[in-house]
Amino acid sequence: MKINYTTKNQRLNVEIDSDSAKDAFKKLSEFQEVFDESNCGQCNNDDLQFIVRTVEGNDYYELRCKSCGAKLAFGQHKSGGTLFPKRKLANGEFDKENKGWHKWNNGN
Repeated sequence: MKINYTTKNQRLNVEIDSDSAKDAFKKLSEFQEVFDESNCGQCNNDDLQFIVRTVEGNDYYELRCKSCGAKLAFGQHKSGGTLFPKRKLANGEFDKENKGWHKWNNGN
């Protein structure tokens, strides 16, 4: 089975191959969770850029707003090689206001 999916902002289109409806559902949900973010959670701008930074041999994945500089960081599942957006605050609660988007603050 093949599924063609286009992101909400119409920028990305993917063809997903799957063996079953369950497999298609899982693959599509993984794709949507990472690539279907259409606006910055801080300024609502849609000019977003995918960034991968390597620090001391570790890769860090994030989506960065080209307008205000805010970013949405992605974590990596321990198995399976998939990513997920980090949408929780330091206290473990869901970030209702910015949905995980944040700007670096150097203490000022």
